[in-house]
Amino acid sequence: MAYFQKYMILTLLLLSIFCINQTVKCDDDNDDNDHLDEEDILLAGINNFRATLNLTPLIENERAECLADEIADQFKYQPCTNTTGSNTGTEPEIFNYPNLLHKCHLNVNTTRDGVILPACVPNLDSTLVLSNYTMSRYSNYLNDTKYTGIGIGSEDNWIVVVLTTNTPEGRFW
Repeated sequence: MAYFQKYMILTLLLLSIFCINQTVKCDDDNDDNDHLDEEDILLAGINNFRATLNLTPLIENERAECLADEIADQFKYQPCTNTTGSNTGTEPEIFNYPNLLHKCHLNVNTTRDGVILPACVPNLDSTLVLSNYTMSRYSNYLNDTKYTGIGIGSEDNWIVVVLTTNTPEGRFW
């Protein structure tokens, strides 16, 4: 019975992603809009995933998004391999973390309770990106009620999710 429930939840989740993914795009030469669409699709998918678990939706956090963008930008030249990402437990190292915090007007004391979840997915295929977060060890973070905010950034094949809390040590102020 539990297997059937998980199968139904996954099916509904994937169906909702396919429905969301059918949005119309204008003919714009700006690649940043494509990344924004991928990020919006992921946010909607994560919040749909949380809704199936009766959890509140994650609220967008501008400073967490800034940090996610900066980290994704730093990872863009690193190749996707079988040893990086959500299923392996081996994420790339974040260089100059204090500088990234400074760029985003963040203090290390207000980011301690947050978590950074990078994933590398070729061409940032929206279905694969979502499954990298909802069907991996990252899902434990998405299932956790302590996380209330989110920032998402992407660059090339990398997408980074930063989860925030509503505690003074995790608000990303």
